[in-house]
Amino acid sequence: MSETLIHNARIRTMDPTFPLAEWLLMRDGKIAALGSGPPPNAARRIDAGGRLVLPGFQDSHIHLLSGGIDLATAAYLYDVTGEDDLIATLRAHASDKADLPVVLGSGWQAGVFGDHNLTAAVLDRVVRDRPLVIYDSSFHNACLNSCALEMAGVQGMADPPNGHVVRDAAGRATGMLHEEVISVVVARLPPLTDDHWMQGLLAGQAHANRHGITGVLDACIRTREARTYARGLATGALTLRVAGTALVTEADTPETAVARLSALRAAHPGPDFHVHSAKFFMDGVYENRTAANLAPYADTPGGNAPCMFGLEETKALMTALDAARFAIHVHVIGDAAARRAIEGLEAARAANGPWPAQHQLAHLQLMDPADYSRLQGLATANIQPLWARVEPPYSDPSLAMIGKGRWPDTYAFRKMLDAGADWCLSSDWAVSTLNPFEIIETAITRAKRADDDPQAPFFADQALTIEECVQGYTVNAARACWRETYTGMLRVGYSADAIVLDRDIFAIPAVEISKTGVLLTLFKGHEVWRDPAFE
Repeated sequence: MSETLIHNARIRTMDPTFPLAEWLLMRDGKIAALGSGPPPNAARRIDAGGRLVLPGFQDSHIHLLSGGIDLATAAYLYDVTGEDDLIATLRAHASDKADLPVVLGSGWQAGVFGDHNLTAAVLDRVVRDRPLVIYDSSFHNACLNSCALEMAGVQGMADPPNGHVVRDAAGRATGMLHEEVISVVVARLPPLTDDHWMQGLLAGQAHANRHGITGVLDACIRTREARTYARGLATGALTLRVAGTALVTEADTPETAVARLSALRAAHPGPDFHVHSAKFFMDGVYENRTAANLAPYADTPGGNAPCMFGLEETKALMTALDAARFAIHVHVIGDAAARRAIEGLEAARAANGPWPAQHQLAHLQLMDPADYSRLQGLATANIQPLWARVEPPYSDPSLAMIGKGRWPDTYAFRKMLDAGADWCLSSDWAVSTLNPFEIIETAITRAKRADDDPQAPFFADQALTIEECVQGYTVNAARACWRETYTGMLRVGYSADAIVLDRDIFAIPAVEISKTGVLLTLFKGHEVWRDPAFE
């Protein structure tokens, strides 16, 4: 037997039947005992120094492999502020990654770049003889250089469903792509190797472990992602658990979707990597004007965007997948997309009856007030609170399109919870930071960090409490990932997934929570991250 004892600790178990403890004994990857007072003996002892110990956090909407690939292969563009900075950053990266078949970058901001000023001609200043692809911070837009456009045959390509090639007045592709055409084009470029993807997995999970994360739900699983996670599992490389939500597209029928997802589920039954849900993109994002609203956009250009699935198609697909006992996980940004997803889930429940599916609506940027109460018992609100703040220039396009009269229903998390919705917190990394403590701080303050020049809080009445945030990252997140019977709390018989923090986030001012550091992360009782300063 392998035993490890954490002692001299302030342990919040998140178990309502035994909420507090001072020591925790782990044996063979599971929790063997908890208590207060004199601790038992153990072969290995970890003195927590009186610090806070929590269950390992779980990120229930993350693109772990995409973010890891970024860390391993892509230029970091999130802080780029102009064209010259963009060119210099990409040139340095292209030189450093001369062995890659494609020059990659990610994170350019829609408040800085867009269809009007980011083109192939701009990117040709970086490199002309290698394909180059850079993604925006939402990953719903990408720009290519001329080499990549030619290699992928974009000039002669028709727009696929729910995708758009931006063209100039003469009808030629400018280099900018929106939504589902991106994956079609990138598939025509030289691919990264399986080894590159493994590098991405190792980089992504190390980044997650460093921030106290021991479980994730990867929000878009296709063949390559499934193959990479399966390789990590087979080689013993996984240092966290992965639930996967497999992509369903507008081209699917109920029969094709159920067949493909059933095959993925059978091939990857878990528990450490399992495909348990179906992913729908019901709309896009405000940044490229593909968010689906009930009313026209309120800014000067106006317009709107349709949902990416028709109503009857939504009902048929969701009913079939629900009957096959898949959770339904839906990307919804605009209020029309949220309503369409709710209508689909209500049709599935009417046809199949209720079951503990943990269907989820992710993002929920804008909701119609009539729809808050419809979430109760139907779908978990899978929310990313970091976005619920004023952050010019990046937040300005969406707020202008939503219109000031609808701002009170933008990221209105308190309204969702008060209406009875279940909830979990997540990051959507690499779209934004993975750090749960920065996200928790914003959930409570509804503003940027104190040292980041914050604006006034964005509807402070919609804030969450620290207790709700931690529950959203532990118990509720485990339930969203279908592993609540053995993770999400520190309870005898549960997996020994625990984190030691450098401060008590329940006792400090909210504006200090983002400074929290994880000193130790244990996964199945094994160290997967230790801060060098933690003795």
